Amino acid sequence: MPELPEVETTLRGLSPHLTSQRIAKVTIRNPHLRWPIPANLPGILRNQTIRRLYRRAKYLLLECDSGTLILHLGMSGSLRILPALTLPEKHDHFDLQLANGTLMRLRDPRRFGAVLWHEGDIARHPLLASLGPEPLQEDFNAAYLYRATRKRSAAIKQVIMDSHTVVGVGNIYASESLFHAGIRPQLAASKLSLPRCARLVQTIRATLSASIAQGGSTLRDFTDSDGKPGYFQQSYAVYGRTGDPCRVCGTPIKQIVQGQRSTFYCPNCQK
Repeated sequence: MPELPEVETTLRGLSPHLTSQRIAKVTIRNPHLRWPIPANLPGILRNQTIRRLYRRAKYLLLECDSGTLILHLGMSGSLRILPALTLPEKHDHFDLQLANGTLMRLRDPRRFGAVLWHEGDIARHPLLASLGPEPLQEDFNAAYLYRATRKRSAAIKQVIMDSHTVVGVGNIYASESLFHAGIRPQLAASKLSLPRCARLVQTIRATLSASIAQGGSTLRDFTDSDGKPGYFQQSYAVYGRTGDPCRVCGTPIKQIVQGQRSTFYCPNCQK
């Protein structure tokens, strides 16, 4: 599933092509995504200008004249910038055509993505209203994480993957961040000291930033807006490396299951 770095990479690829551009036409080929694409969206968006693009958690937000277009890539979605006359393929469900001839196309084989419209304060949309802070912004800090974990008996990996605690720390990045912080993923969140919270915040930021810089991770069908894969997976410290020697101490990497997701860690480096 595309995670925060993949979505951020997509955002950065799309922004130069879409910002300040006028929408000329919207084409819906298959409205049956995770939630139905609004049937009246082509009429709503026609002649509106895209004022800015930004991200909230894994949602891409296109702020237009009278509202915000909400895009989510789901499990297998991708957004591409293409010439206007590019013929659609089987899984190309949604097109946004600009007045300058540019085409943004959503491809989503599994159809777990979303194309939604919201008028009014986007922060109050039901999908966004209860989200935690962004991990790369200042309000996600050691003091915040310490407060958020005081009454949490759940494993720290599960807590940092909870979007009510912090957004965008998916399975890969949780395992990697905990390794670099030296924290065992099974540790009860309430047992983290303030210094260890500070270390974990630092490694979450560093891990996500490194992945963004390398274009994200190539999982399943993820590609950026130009169709190029990400490369962060080539530098995984623990994720997917079951039985391989730890890059720091040589101890074999262990794999367990937490919340129906695979977790990878070094039993020697992580306490």
